[in-house]
Amino acid sequence: MKRILLSSAALVAFPLAAFANCPAITVADMQGIAPGAYPEQYDLAEFQAAAGCTMEFSENPAIGDLNGRIRANPALPPLAERLPEEPLVVVPYDSVGKYGGTLDALSNATEAGTSDFLSIRHVNLVRYSDDLETIVPNVAKSWEWNDDYTKLTFHLRKGHKWSDGQPFTSADVKFWYDNLALDPNVIEKPKDYVLVGGERMTVDTPDDETVVFNLPAPKPGLLAHFATHFAQGFQPKHFLGQFHPAINPDADALAQSMGFENGYAVIKAYYGNSDWTDTPTPMLNSPDQLAKLPADSMPTLESHFVVSETTEGRHFVANPYFFQVDTEGHQLPYINELDEIYANDQEVRLLKLVNGEADYKTQSLQLSDAPFLLENQEKGGYSIQLKPKIAMHAFSFNVTSADEEKRAVFGDFRFRKAMSIAINRDELNQTAYFGEGTIQQYTGFSPVPDFIDAKWKTFATEFDPDGAKALLDEVGVVDKDGDGFRDLPSGAPLVLNMQFATQGIAGQVVELVAQHWSNVGIKTTVKEITPDEYRSAQSSNQLDVGLWEKGQPLGIILGNNELWVPPFENYFAHRTGMLWAEWVDTNGASGVEPPDYVKQLMSDINTLQSTPAGTDEFKATANRLVEIMTGNLLFIGTALTPDPIYHRNALKNFPEFKTASYEYYRTYPYRASQWYFDE
Repeated sequence: MKRILLSSAALVAFPLAAFANCPAITVADMQGIAPGAYPEQYDLAEFQAAAGCTMEFSENPAIGDLNGRIRANPALPPLAERLPEEPLVVVPYDSVGKYGGTLDALSNATEAGTSDFLSIRHVNLVRYSDDLETIVPNVAKSWEWNDDYTKLTFHLRKGHKWSDGQPFTSADVKFWYDNLALDPNVIEKPKDYVLVGGERMTVDTPDDETVVFNLPAPKPGLLAHFATHFAQGFQPKHFLGQFHPAINPDADALAQSMGFENGYAVIKAYYGNSDWTDTPTPMLNSPDQLAKLPADSMPTLESHFVVSETTEGRHFVANPYFFQVDTEGHQLPYINELDEIYANDQEVRLLKLVNGEADYKTQSLQLSDAPFLLENQEKGGYSIQLKPKIAMHAFSFNVTSADEEKRAVFGDFRFRKAMSIAINRDELNQTAYFGEGTIQQYTGFSPVPDFIDAKWKTFATEFDPDGAKALLDEVGVVDKDGDGFRDLPSGAPLVLNMQFATQGIAGQVVELVAQHWSNVGIKTTVKEITPDEYRSAQSSNQLDVGLWEKGQPLGIILGNNELWVPPFENYFAHRTGMLWAEWVDTNGASGVEPPDYVKQLMSDINTLQSTPAGTDEFKATANRLVEIMTGNLLFIGTALTPDPIYHRNALKNFPEFKTASYEYYRTYPYRASQWYFDE
C-alpha cells in the first residue's frame, strides 16, 4: 500500500493524483474504460478487470488526528485493515478530489429541517443512482429477489467495519429489524416499510455476509424503500445490543450503573425512539452522565461521525473506516469535517447563504427565495440550480377536528371542493411561482403515471368563486351576523387558523390562498411558526388547515403505504385525520372511525404493493386509489414547481441535480462522499 508521507496534522486541502496506480477515470472522462454493471461505480474486482490494474489504497493524511477526536475510538490500524475486502469504487464526476476542508451547513434544528445535511453523509443498503431510475449497491455488495418477490437476499461486503473498527455483519441487520424496528419499547408502532400487508417479515442470517428478508406476501417495493429512506436497515449490535435485554441479560444493571433507569433508556439516548436517524446524541446530557457512557455517539457506517453537539449545532469528522474509495484508491470522503449550524429563521438563513456562509442548501428553500438568491450569485460566490420538485404545496382540512362542528364542516366533501375551486391557481402560479408552475391536483402519485386517468390531474382545479360560494351555502356555512364573513351552521364564528412553517410551504403561497378563501367569505388568520411547533400542533390534532408539501413517486409508494393510511404520512410531513389514525392504531378501541372510502384506501394500497407492476390488476388498483384520494379531496393540490438548490462554487464534483426533492433523499443519489473543495 502506498503511503502519503505528510504530517497527520495536515488539515489543508491536498492534491491526490500522484498517489495511486489505477487510472483516475471520472464520469466526465472514462478514458475508454467500460462502465461497470451499475452507473458511476464498480466493485473492486470489477474495476480492476475493466481497467487492467491492481489498485493500491491511500488514506487522508489527517485521518489519524480526525480519529483522535472520536472519543473511545482506538488508534487506527493500517488502511488495508480498515477497508472491506471489496470496497465500493466510486467514479468521481469531474476529477479526483483533494482531501481537507470543512463543509458548512445550515439546518433548522435537530429533527426539524436537517434532512439535506443528513443526506450528505447518509448510507443505506442500496441507493438510487443519479438517473433516479436505477437502484445500485451501496452498503450491500449485491442483492437478488426470488421469482415472486417474497424473499430478498442481500450480500454484504466482507471485512466491512463500523466507525469504531468493529465488524459490520448480517447480525447488525437482524438486530435492527428484530430488536429495534419491531420492539415496542423502542418504536411504539412498527413502520409500514418493515411490514408486508401489516404482517412482519423474518430475517435469516446464514453467514456474516448474507441477509435474507422473508416476506409473508410479495412486496417488490421493499428494495426501493432501502434506496430512498432515511431509516437505515442496520444498527450496531455490538454497541446497542449490550443495553438490550433480549441480547444481554445484564442490560438493565449495566444501564443503571451509568445512571439510567434501564437498558432501553440508554438505547433511546443513542438511537431515539423513532426511525429518524438524526436525533440528538447523549452529548446534550450532563457531562457527568456522558462520561459514564461508552461513547459520545453510537458507531456509524456513514461518511462522517459526530464529535460535538450543542443546542446551536453539531460538528463531524471523516469516518476512518468508510467503505468507499475513488478510482485511484483514495479512501473517501475527501472532505475532512462537516459543521452544522441551526438557524430557524428563514431571513437569517437567506442572508447567510448570500454571504457564502454555507456550502450546500436545499431544504427550506422555496421558489419565492429564488430571485434574491439568483441576483446575489456572483457576489456570493455560489450557484443556484432551479430543479423540479416531486411534491407540491398542498392544503388539507382537519377532518377529525376536536371542535365537532368544525369536524362536520371540514368532513363535508362540498366544503373541501368549495375551498379547492376558490383558489385562483393561475394567480398563484404567476405571483408566487413566477409562472414556473404546472397547475395540478394532488393525486397521491407524483409524477402521475401514464396509466392513471388524466382527468384527476385537473379535478376541482378550475377557479370558480361563484361555484364555491354556492357549495358553502349548501353546507350551511353562511354569514349569519352580517360581518361579511361566513359562520358555522350554528352561527358560531368560523375562522381558519393557518399556521405554517417555511420548511414545508412558502409564506407567499399561504397568504395568497388565505386571500382567495377570504374572497368567498371564509375568515382566515395566517401565522408563521417553526417546524417543531407545526409538527407538535399537527400531532396533537390542533391544526385547522394542514400546510406542507405532499407527494411521492410510484417506486417509493410500492414500499411504503403512508400516503394512503390515516394520518396519511409521517410525523415530519403533511397529515390529517389524526383521530382516524388513532382508531386504526387501536383497532377501534379509541379515536374516530374513518369512512368506508378511507378503509378502501387502506385495503387497496396493500393490494397494490403485492401485485406485479404493469399488470391490469395493478393499474386498476392504482386508478382506484387515485379516484378515492383525489375524488374526496382529502388533500388539495396547487401546482408542481421548481425549487432552488444552492452550492458554493468552491465545492467541486457537485453535479446537476435532476430534482430538488426529499423523496429520493436529497443529495443521496449524487454521492456527496466525492465532493471536495478547490480553494
